[in-house]
Amino acid sequence: MANDRSASSFDPTAVPIRDASTVMLVQDSPRGVEVFLQRRVVGMDFAGGMTVFPGGGVDPSDTDAEVRWTGPEVSWWAEKFAVGEDRARALVLAAVRETFEECGVLLAGPSPDTVVADTTEYAQARRLLEARELSFGDFLEREDLVLRADLLRPQANWITPLGERRRYDTHFFVAAVPQGQRADGNTSETDLVQWQTADEALADWRSGRCILLPPTWSQLSILSGFGTVADIMRADPVIEPVLPVMSRRDDGAIHIAFDGDEAYYEAGTHPWARRSDI
Repeated sequence: MANDRSASSFDPTAVPIRDASTVMLVQDSPRGVEVFLQRRVVGMDFAGGMTVFPGGGVDPSDTDAEVRWTGPEVSWWAEKFAVGEDRARALVLAAVRETFEECGVLLAGPSPDTVVADTTEYAQARRLLEARELSFGDFLEREDLVLRADLLRPQANWITPLGERRRYDTHFFVAAVPQGQRADGNTSETDLVQWQTADEALADWRSGRCILLPPTWSQLSILSGFGTVADIMRADPVIEPVLPVMSRRDDGAIHIAFDGDEAYYEAGTHPWARRSDI
């Protein structure tokens, strides 16, 4: 992560916390449930080089957008995530927008009970959305599309620990890839994308072939316990905010403490834990 401030001038308590949405895209396969993973480009301001799920920060336009919506009401999402309705609505919009921007999967359709089968015709709009030259609300209105909130399920809530130079209150969702659509890597933020089972991804992490931050590891560990996408979508997890505690040990390594961290540190490799930019 880039750092243009000296350690002595950095005040961790002054770092604002920004809302973010992350979507775990899943599909059934002969090997079991697969999840779509991206490796973020090294040098990015947040989680550079890490393997993550598609997602990103809530944009101001997500709060202001007026869209046609089908599925659970905003009040349902607000209750699940224990947030206000305006915030819940923005989180859902951000989840759908970021999924489309980052991997081309669009959870929307021409009617409340249909979904787009091929998103290639929206390639130009996708580029404009990523460049913030088009708002998601305007895109949906222009294409006469209905946002399919019923294709999403709430999954978890992790908050970046105090001490990071960028902090996010990230709400995790899960969604099955609509039939006919294909997740891709056509985004400037990633240099590798792949479908893996949760067990395969965790095996890569244990061997050092990928780097997983605690929230990603935690959700992959949970997904590994499901046999089908239908099972995942039927689950009704209790969403409790997780705020890890970050500290630096005597040897300079960074430790992230959270419930279940023993399994994380015992099983994996953590080259990121000696970062000097925090």
